[in-house]
Amino acid sequence: EGRKEGRKEAGGAMAAAGPERPGSGGVCLLGPAPGAPSCPHGPALLFMKTGQGREEGRRFYACSACRDRKDCNFFQWEDEKVSEARLAAREEYNRNHQPSFTHRQNVDRYKNFVLLPLSKRRFCQECQQLLLPAEWEKHSDHQFLCDISTAQLKSPSQLLYPLENKKTNAQYLFADRSCQFLLNLLMDLGFRRVLSVGTPRLHEMIQSKASQEDFSVRSLLLDIDFRYSQFYTEDEFCHYNMFNHHFFGGEAARETCRKFLCEENGERVIMVTDPPFGGLVEALASSFKKLMAMWKETEKEGHDKKEMPMFWIFPYFFESRILDFFPSFSMMDYQVDYDNHALYKHGKTGRRQSPVRIFTNLTPSMIVLPEEEGYRFCTVCQRYVSSGNQHCEICNSCTSKDGRRWKHCVLCKKCVKPSWFHCNNCNCCTLQKHSCEKTDAGCFVCGKAGHKRSACPSLSRA
Repeated sequence: EGRKEGRKEAGGAMAAAGPERPGSGGVCLLGPAPGAPSCPHGPALLFMKTGQGREEGRRFYACSACRDRKDCNFFQWEDEKVSEARLAAREEYNRNHQPSFTHRQNVDRYKNFVLLPLSKRRFCQECQQLLLPAEWEKHSDHQFLCDISTAQLKSPSQLLYPLENKKTNAQYLFADRSCQFLLNLLMDLGFRRVLSVGTPRLHEMIQSKASQEDFSVRSLLLDIDFRYSQFYTEDEFCHYNMFNHHFFGGEAARETCRKFLCEENGERVIMVTDPPFGGLVEALASSFKKLMAMWKETEKEGHDKKEMPMFWIFPYFFESRILDFFPSFSMMDYQVDYDNHALYKHGKTGRRQSPVRIFTNLTPSMIVLPEEEGYRFCTVCQRYVSSGNQHCEICNSCTSKDGRRWKHCVLCKKCVKPSWFHCNNCNCCTLQKHSCEKTDAGCFVCGKAGHKRSACPSLSRA
């Protein structure tokens, strides 16, 4: 019965652990823990069950990357005594769920693949694998892509099927417009090294331009999608889980990352990350701070830097959560769009506009947005804003978050969305058609009155 309850709890752990996924489950994330057990996705994260009015509950480990038990059903109570037999079975399970080839083997296979004539270059769509002639027979009943060109090999994000599980490792790939804008912006800001965390399309654009004489930017891709190891060397790609800061390649991969972050000859480094939008902000922030600390370790004496420069690309409605962990960050108005997402497209109007923005610790006035796309510079806010983002004299700020012109509510003492109206029952602005909710009954997580579960401070303890 305990294991049955455990499996059920593990399936909902990641889904309920953060305010970005409200629900009835009382679970909060405590974060990485020393000596945590591992699943195929690396060390598990520690969570705690909570109930209304109770601040403490039983702790358990669950998968760091998967929020759906169908993807990974790992679960273990923190105080549970695991038998030797179960530990051995778990280790065997983890081994059996590792990739067929190591990164080194994939690099060697790639070298042999590019030597083949075009007519013998095949890619198995079912296995998502480059095939050498000796392996054709084994994949004879699979669908092939034939005559794989050099251009295709340099654009693996277009060759590979995107992993579109929103909760685990959703790969919404930058549209060319956004990707080119980001690269141009990074170059204009003087960055020559880009730590690409979960941004494979930006990485491959940098790699494809590496042979140009006037191009001096380098990139290192950290991504949980091991398929990219077929196309990049150990100095270009590290298999990495951004939810638990786990390098699957061990200390060698960690050292590769550390060396890349070491600034030499004035080559400034910036980290650009585009995590799955369903991921826990707490877990992501923890990993990003560790990458920042790794960069800090490479700092030379006399440097007065405080934080590694960073672009965190995420929907605007996570702004308060990101600022909780990175108070130095600010949100830019630039709308990031994606090739393979039905809604996150540039050029749409109203609520159909892409909600994805750039959060950065760089000075906002340095981020120049394209005027031809409707962005303008606000001299009061000292930053570029979208054309619909009008400056509010009362708030003394350009307050719109979604590209539409917002209106000021005197009672709320802030600007709100144009479709919202002030509700005297709720004592705040909200949609005209809504169910009035009172929070006097207390928060489901901590039991205290005055706030809802989605705004509970207990969820930010990590």
